[in-house]
Amino acid sequence: MLWKNLVQENGQILLRRHANNFRGNRQFSPPSDTIRSTFSQNYSSQDSLGKAMCFKDTLILKMVSSQPKYDLIREVGRGSYGVVYEAVVRKTSARVAVKKIRCHAPENVELALREFWALSSIKSQHPNVIHLEECVLQKDGMVQKMSHGSSSSLYLQLVETSLKGEIAFDPRSAYYLWFVMDFCDGGDMNEYLLSRKPNRKTNTSFMLQLSSALAFLHKNQIIHRDLKPDNILISQSRMDASDLEPTLKVADFGLSKVCSASGQNPEEPVNVNKCFLSTACGTDFYMAPEVWEGHYTAKADIFALGIIIWAMLERITFIDTETKKELLGSYVKQGTAIVPVGEALLENPKMELLIPVKKKTMNARMKQLIKEMLAANPQDRPDAFELELRLVNIAFKDSNWDT
Repeated sequence: MLWKNLVQENGQILLRRHANNFRGNRQFSPPSDTIRSTFSQNYSSQDSLGKAMCFKDTLILKMVSSQPKYDLIREVGRGSYGVVYEAVVRKTSARVAVKKIRCHAPENVELALREFWALSSIKSQHPNVIHLEECVLQKDGMVQKMSHGSSSSLYLQLVETSLKGEIAFDPRSAYYLWFVMDFCDGGDMNEYLLSRKPNRKTNTSFMLQLSSALAFLHKNQIIHRDLKPDNILISQSRMDASDLEPTLKVADFGLSKVCSASGQNPEEPVNVNKCFLSTACGTDFYMAPEVWEGHYTAKADIFALGIIIWAMLERITFIDTETKKELLGSYVKQGTAIVPVGEALLENPKMELLIPVKKKTMNARMKQLIKEMLAANPQDRPDAFELELRLVNIAFKDSNWDT
């Protein structure tokens, strides 16, 4: 039975959705589609983007005869949130991903702006976080490069749409946002791991990459709020077939939150572990107990990563009843039902998690760290910086950590 509920944050109504009648993989408010499944159809570089992406940094221009900046190669994913293309930069021949988002609904605008605000707020690149090359706003035949704090009417109309939850511009006009980002050629973490046998070297690499990415995001005052294997992309382009593991890229920042200082000094660094949020959002199997209650901090990301690492090490999976797809994710059994760990801990904070659940044994330090990451009380979880140090210590000092 499908049902919908509304939650409110800062006066803004957001959709909160249960996606099926079973305790399956549910994503909450607003729905953040990950659009990466591969399609075989190729698209000509004469697609509308070829013209729409011809722009100058500081001006809104009518598209007449300017040369395209990117050539579209093919569509690689599609969802209610938008379309993703593989494209090539004309000047350098570098491959990029171009995401086209139609701004016809407030929830689409909300997702797009959250992603833009998060990725554009990062001043330096990290190898394990998706990089935003540029974002362009298109209205009919006009384009404008997006920038923080822009006073342009087009940008302000999008912001107003996001804040009010209703379209603040003429619905007859075609508004699109184009995101140019890293192109990842290896699918997502879920697909990659479940198509291969468990491998200690891969497990080690992935743990360290993810903890490094999360520490970087929290240092940059970003709470992701929807960490899961589907939102972690795989780049294989620089792999040495005999030695290197693929590069992970944390992606899909449509539910993310950039924590900013209040008061007289907005540039003052913010401790994301003391930045409290109230919107219950994310995907249920990876949501911390306090997220279900609507009062949480960046420690919710630590919980989600704990679910991911535990599931990766033991290859714990469940079937999404909506898509019938097998997904990596830890859970608790209650009779014949499987229940998200966070939901179970909310009901019973003193519940003892059975770790390991499939393997006979697990390294004591690794087991203890996972239990701390999944603590019912967020104060008992390590922060992202402590987590990164402890994982490095376990990976390089315990020769049998994965046994």
